[in-house]
Amino acid sequence: MDICCETASEDLDKTKRLLHKPWKSRFHNFLNSPSPHSRKKLHRQSVNEAKQWGQSLEKVLNHKCGQVAFRVFLKSEFCEENLEFWLACEEFKSITSPEKLAWKATSIYEEFIQSDSPMEVNVDYHTRDTIAQSLHKPTPSCFDVAQRKVCSLMENDAYPRFIQSDYYKDLCAGGRGLGKHKVT
Repeated sequence: MDICCETASEDLDKTKRLLHKPWKSRFHNFLNSPSPHSRKKLHRQSVNEAKQWGQSLEKVLNHKCGQVAFRVFLKSEFCEENLEFWLACEEFKSITSPEKLAWKATSIYEEFIQSDSPMEVNVDYHTRDTIAQSLHKPTPSCFDVAQRKVCSLMENDAYPRFIQSDYYKDLCAGGRGLGKHKVT
């Protein structure tokens, strides 16, 4: 796992873990961590990857660590449901079992599409209604229109803010990202 991914996914609860971890365990982790030379190489590679995320939302979404960093940023802006929905749709498209497809379609609808759902995404009534109708016999493409709309929202709204954020700039500069910029 590279440094950016490690930073974004672990810094949220790092303090709690450190307080509860015995000193022997922390010392063992230090001894078994990569050498300083390896850490520098990983660090350089991670910084280069983070810089590539600035080229397009697609680069962020196609990189596991980019997704993690983008999720952390979206959580700080209270709009992580967009990424969560996009990822759920990507997973949904890979399902081959008709039974599992039907179950997952209902699950995605109830979590993201249905009015007043826990992580409701911003889609118009027509799209919401079309998806509701498709739940009787769902196909791997039944969420495609909603997914494209949500992706467009991220690309035109959240992604530019992410690229301009101090958090992203710190990742590109080789900083720890969350260490300096508190994200709740």
